Amino acid sequence: KDLEEKITKNIIIDFIKNNGNVLSRKNMIAHITTSAFIINQNFTKTVFAFHNIYNSWAWIGGHNDGNDNCLEVAIKEAREETGLKTISPVTNEAIMLDILSVDAHYKNGKFIPDHLHLNITYLLFGLENEQLKVKKDENKAVKWIDIEDMPKITNEAKMRPIYEKGLTRIKEIKKGFI
Repeated sequence: KDLEEKITKNIIIDFIKNNGNVLSRKNMIAHITTSAFIINQNFTKTVFAFHNIYNSWAWIGGHNDGNDNCLEVAIKEAREETGLKTISPVTNEAIMLDILSVDAHYKNGKFIPDHLHLNITYLLFGLENEQLKVKKDENKAVKWIDIEDMPKITNEAKMRPIYEKGLTRIKEIKKGFI
């Protein structure tokens, strides 16, 4: 798995070096996105949202829209998409790098062609006792789920291996905390 991650990292770095606007959706081939697994203090639950575009339960995240500070983007997206106010990084380092294919779709009436997300994932702490809030333009529901259910709850078959990898990383990081 470390070799896969290293290859993915090198591809992303090469793409950034050889292409413009990678922090912006203006690059219609591929652009940087940031995602987060928001977990509770016990490392047993995570927040998933039922995303409108994918019609599926999924992690939290979004486009960088010009911001090169991916951790900052992860925290911003976490707050916006869940309503949680108290968000903090478990670690300042990204826990996963992935190249995700995005199928063509419509967003706000505009056609978005097939493209790639050069995705950086962070692990964040959130507080279970804070109220979750739907962001109607992006999701229909937001809830805490058992981390073991991440791969099972999604309707997107191509995301199951990503969530499996995330689950493995979360368990590895948990060992350093407990």
